[in-house]
Amino acid sequence: MPVRADFPRVYPKLQPRRNVSAGDNSTFGTRTGLRQREIRSRLEEKLSPKDQVAIRMRSDLNQAIALLQKADPASVQAALKLLQGTVFSFSMKVCGHREDAEDTMQEVLVSSLPHLAKLEDSRALSVWLYTAARNRCWRSRKRHSYSRSVALEDLMPNDAELADLLASATASPEEQTLHAEDHQMVHAAVLELPPQYRIVLVLHDMEELETDEVAQVLGLKPGTVRVRLHRARLLLRQEMDKKLRGLHRQAHSEKAKARESARARRTPTCTEIFANLSEYMDGRLEAKTCDQMKTHIEACPACLAFIRDLKAAIDRSRSLRIPMDSEVGQSLRRMLAEEYLRLLKNGETLAHR
Repeated sequence: MPVRADFPRVYPKLQPRRNVSAGDNSTFGTRTGLRQREIRSRLEEKLSPKDQVAIRMRSDLNQAIALLQKADPASVQAALKLLQGTVFSFSMKVCGHREDAEDTMQEVLVSSLPHLAKLEDSRALSVWLYTAARNRCWRSRKRHSYSRSVALEDLMPNDAELADLLASATASPEEQTLHAEDHQMVHAAVLELPPQYRIVLVLHDMEELETDEVAQVLGLKPGTVRVRLHRARLLLRQEMDKKLRGLHRQAHSEKAKARESARARRTPTCTEIFANLSEYMDGRLEAKTCDQMKTHIEACPACLAFIRDLKAAIDRSRSLRIPMDSEVGQSLRRMLAEEYLRLLKNGETLAHR
């Protein structure tokens, strides 16, 4: 199959993801801003379900703020339901234990009551909630592996793995859909990541925070966030590959793998591109560098196969949804709503407008 020249249209998900949301006028640099806006306008015409989810996540927080400002029992309970879902889902992805996640959700929301009225935009609210939830999660779990780092070279595919990826590139849509819907497997893969990488992946790719927001939540420099994010994505791809191995990929014959081995030689340029894929996929490179990478990728079957596999792992993580027990949430919401309204009435909240 010939490689099409219009790479952004062939692989739209490799282009900037967050900038498709309405009202977001940010750019990635003076030389690439116009180009990224043009890409964004094309993507806005046909949003995928995952992009729609990304927009809804921030919309939920905006809706919660609007409901809180109505200051009536029904609206406050509806707002708290949205906040409960956000904190619980995040805590499950980071902690991995339902009891810990429920305790984190309750503690964070209780401590947030005096502050909610002053948080007037979704960015401030998300940073506050995720910071509080992150602190509570780390206190509740052992941190023996927190400082374990992973070398970038250890995350690069070798020629044998690239040959396997090329041989498995013909997986049917039914097979790919089945994998994408296996939320237990995705959740297990995320929890295998060392905590300092896992939390960056969860905040950036799964909870849809921007790099600067992740840096604020974690107390890191944005550059450190980007380094950890790329390693986290590569680690996730490895973990997903381990869990998928033995299913469809094992069905490929040694003959098929041997046939692809000649196309799977990793060149120094491939290695350099693999090391910078997150910057490329998130649209953070200068136009010239981006064009150079695109030229190589379009002509390199091994790079295309690896990018597809990495993108598939990222998309699966973004699709992970962990609902909360409705009965547990309902009783807590009622109690928290009563306390929030009491604080408002007595003037004990901060800067309620």
